[in-house]
Amino acid sequence: MNILIVEDEVLLAWELESELEAAGHRVLAHAMSSKDAVTQADALRPDLAFVDIHLQDGPTGVEVGRYLASIGIPYVFMTGNLKRVPEDLAGALGVIEKPYSVNGLRNAVAYLARRVGGLPAGGIVPPSLIVSLTTA
Repeated sequence: MNILIVEDEVLLAWELESELEAAGHRVLAHAMSSKDAVTQADALRPDLAFVDIHLQDGPTGVEVGRYLASIGIPYVFMTGNLKRVPEDLAGALGVIEKPYSVNGLRNAVAYLARRVGGLPAGGIVPPSLIVSLTTA
């Protein structure tokens, strides 16, 4: 999959990129603000995006997520504060809570790759991927 990372903490973005590439995916770009995220999404049309809630320009990740959903780009939130994620997930496929384990991230990415790729995702959602805030 071709992936966009929307994260304003450089070290976290690099760590995520490393894990995604180790899993066989390609990171197209990093965006640190909502403006950068929208520009990159429009230009690159990734298969999937990982979006933090709090970016350089404030808690704008939800707005970015809603924009991605409106143009048909699937995404997941990555956040350390589940309270900032809207109950309807703003169109996200799910949420990966920070800090995450490498194994948890790998399981979530494998599940997401199957789902985004049109393959059966399997019956079990990995525990590292929250798909409903009512059960979180």
